[in-house]
Amino acid sequence: MAGPCGTAGDGGDDVTIRVLVADDHAAVRAGLVLILGGASDVEVVGEATDGEQAVAMARELKPDVVVMDVRMPRMDGIAATEALRGVVDVLILTTFDVDEYVFGALQAGAAGFLLKNTDAEALIDAVRIVARGDGLISPAVTRRLIARFARAVPAESTTLDLSQLTPREKEVFAALGRGAANAEIAAELGMAEATVKTHVSRVLAKLGLRSRVHAAIRAREAGLA
Repeated sequence: MAGPCGTAGDGGDDVTIRVLVADDHAAVRAGLVLILGGASDVEVVGEATDGEQAVAMARELKPDVVVMDVRMPRMDGIAATEALRGVVDVLILTTFDVDEYVFGALQAGAAGFLLKNTDAEALIDAVRIVARGDGLISPAVTRRLIARFARAVPAESTTLDLSQLTPREKEVFAALGRGAANAEIAAELGMAEATVKTHVSRVLAKLGLRSRVHAAIRAREAGLA
């Protein structure tokens, strides 16, 4: 999703990624703001202290990315992510390496999941990745997450109606199944990254998929990858 300064991830030097930070711990929040604000292409446009405030501020400020904690008062990060599905891309950042949190975050539509022990450079890179429309999961949880996500797909949803996809959308869906990032899909199919982002959004919406990870699993199940 793009901010007013340009399209996130389009490669222009004048692009600024607008970020909202949501964490109930003041010291952690301050540290995140310091790290992210230190990047030349990132601007922290707001700070939220709980999930409800994060949802309200995201809808008002329209950032490119929300960096969201999981355990917060009034509304937790998973519920807040669900409330912001289709509104803004969310990067979950949590101390807890718990499957329920990872799985719940992706079910809610999070674009990324990282642990708080991630170093500063990796955090900034993760924000950039999410801002340009790609997904990202902490390597520490990827393998078991994919295995669990695949097992959790309801039996009644095993058949996808691919007829509603255009030929180009099917190609994009297949590329997601191979784990390709937007830039790789753009190069492979000869289109702009912004166009790839549009196709990915349409594929997810048409097939009722929750995230890129979910789409990748279903594409493999459908034999497209």
